[in-house]
Amino acid sequence: MPDIDIRTTGRAGRITLTRPKALNALSYEMCLAIDTALRNWREDDEVDLIILDAEGDKAFCAGGDIAKLYETGLARDFSHGQTFWRDEYRLNALIFAYPKPIISFLQGFTMGGGVGIGCHGTHRVVGETSKISMPECAIGLVPDVGGSLMLALAPGRLGEYLGLSAFRMGPADAIYAGFADHFIPQAKWPDLIELLEASGNAELVTDHAQPAPDGKLQQMQPGIDQYFAGETLEDVLINLRSEDTDFTSKTMEMMGQHAPLSMACTVEMIHRLRGPSLTMHRALDMEYRFTYRAQEHGDLIEGIRALIIDRDRSPSWQYPDMKVPAVAVSKMLQPLGANALTFQED
Repeated sequence: MPDIDIRTTGRAGRITLTRPKALNALSYEMCLAIDTALRNWREDDEVDLIILDAEGDKAFCAGGDIAKLYETGLARDFSHGQTFWRDEYRLNALIFAYPKPIISFLQGFTMGGGVGIGCHGTHRVVGETSKISMPECAIGLVPDVGGSLMLALAPGRLGEYLGLSAFRMGPADAIYAGFADHFIPQAKWPDLIELLEASGNAELVTDHAQPAPDGKLQQMQPGIDQYFAGETLEDVLINLRSEDTDFTSKTMEMMGQHAPLSMACTVEMIHRLRGPSLTMHRALDMEYRFTYRAQEHGDLIEGIRALIIDRDRSPSWQYPDMKVPAVAVSKMLQPLGANALTFQED
């Protein structure tokens, strides 16, 4: 298919996203193609490892292709989105538990759906241009594609901060937060990929890793832990409003653009997931509870309209005063019963 190049080279299964003009946004068909390839290579003794990369300088993958979600949502056809997320999340789970090394090269923007395919493998490589984020609250979703698992595992209250603010992580920040493993200068990527194809030895990635340029999050951690403590979005807002600092004002400005219902549910999801019982399946199940309902009961359609379709950046969110009732959060995250996400092999 024209948007993705799937082939075998040497000892490597190769998956390259090939729609750079669309920032390699992930379509439903691309998800299915990746899923099929990974299932085939899992049983192929000629394939030792998987290499996942993308064409273009601007982005590895800037997210999911959401135009159709808008069209179908306006038409009150919620089944398309529900099917898309179901199969995308199953792909995320497949990558996370894959028995062979998956090496991803994450240049430029890696957001949303790009995190789902690029940040769950065994060797996640970032370079000078890497910018990784979870901006879902900006369009009325929650951090998904398994991103909630990484937010729950991030140091201190970093998960809440990244999920609510959509802070863009450079290479060092992405490694610190648990979204990447190795910094390798991008000029060295082509030669490394050739070595990986020829040898089938994923440990060559570690051998090429270098210290990443200085990041910001580690120094910001004490303030993040202070202001993002609390059980609810309201607690976070009270903390941020209690002091007038450069950090609090910038953070409030970022959060002020995002859907309050999405932010409240993001806090609740992270808190429910955090702890020894956390698994990828549990995280994806929690995410699917929200996204299953997002078109009909959430702010997704309005968020896509304001940011992508009309681009007026003036969404009419539910709960514009940011006072989100606990019952509204509970309704979005309650179990789906017979519609719950499952992970059976087809």
